[in-house]
Amino acid sequence: MRIVDIREIAVPLQTNMRNAAFDFSEMTTSVVAVVTDVVRSGQPIVGYAFNSTGRYACGAQMRARFIPRVLKADPDALLNAQGTNFEPEKILAVMMQREKPGGHTERSIAIGTIEVACWDAVAKIEDKPLHRVLAERYSGGDTLDRVQCYVGGGWYHPGKGVNDLQAEIRQRLDEGYTTMKIKVGGAPIPDDCRRVEAALEIVGKGNRLAVDANGAFDRERALAYAAALAPFGLRWFEEPTDPLDFALLEEVTSRYPAPIGTGENLFSTQDVENLVRFGDLRADRDIIQIDVPQSYGIVQFSRTLKMLERHGWKRTSIFPHGGNQMTLHIVGGFGLGGCEAYPGVFGAFAGFADDAKVSDGWLGLPDRPGIGFEAQNELYSLMKQIA
Repeated sequence: MRIVDIREIAVPLQTNMRNAAFDFSEMTTSVVAVVTDVVRSGQPIVGYAFNSTGRYACGAQMRARFIPRVLKADPDALLNAQGTNFEPEKILAVMMQREKPGGHTERSIAIGTIEVACWDAVAKIEDKPLHRVLAERYSGGDTLDRVQCYVGGGWYHPGKGVNDLQAEIRQRLDEGYTTMKIKVGGAPIPDDCRRVEAALEIVGKGNRLAVDANGAFDRERALAYAAALAPFGLRWFEEPTDPLDFALLEEVTSRYPAPIGTGENLFSTQDVENLVRFGDLRADRDIIQIDVPQSYGIVQFSRTLKMLERHGWKRTSIFPHGGNQMTLHIVGGFGLGGCEAYPGVFGAFAGFADDAKVSDGWLGLPDRPGIGFEAQNELYSLMKQIA
């Protein structure tokens, strides 16, 4: 049993939407295929993944270091103790050989994307959905059949006004969602407050609306937005500061009593531990939003989760970033707080299986082996081109 090849292509997202920090007009993502020599129904089993959205494709690092390390390794050294399947922990260790501590973002996305693709292959070899494989390994076998799911939307588009925002939210509620997240920071505070008020008219309650500043605020704007948003009692205020400005985050949390969400732009266990040590986050209300494929993958996420539990955090306070099937399986397998969804944005890279249905804010977990990209026709047609 061996990994025969690992392939990557960069794909443009082709969208004109923006948030408070940047627009996505040049954004690309890496699609990875891990090809094995395990054959089922006459075809080799292939594991797939992509590096979520919001970070550019990273194929150069993959081809220069990480793919060659895996392919040059002794095949038996990448297998589990029984020799019946691949062991992602060992594959991660091989990719991390000769890597200097620190500088995580330069490699964490490339490594994590390959690692998640390996998990897709592992689950397919076991003929189980990935969430079940993860539950058996990391959650004591406690499997779920559904998870909570909210919408990440409310982007700034050219010519899009408050009425368009309300129409978008009505559409998502009609689709079965109950909680919406919208962008703030891309307009003056009075205009953004009107957007929040308009959104609340549709969702009905503050705890059904979150806002996301995408880490774009300096101290003056962060504190001004915290003061302006506090009366709304929102589900959470996401990334009100630069992701690594823990001192400013501590100042914001001291003045903003409602929940804060952050963590999607931290890419190592060490950075997340510094976040909870020095950012003054409150485990009884705040949420952490690690993007798993962009932060070394699932094995390292399990280590980050253990660290957070030592600091008093519950799994239900973790809402991973990324509205896709990878995140869906991770939320279900680890029993986390909820999953994001991106209907209508990010093209083929957003969303779940073509037959997935949301009901009253809950999304069922699939039974297909692996991650199940094969049930996303547009995305899978792209993926299989490199397999």
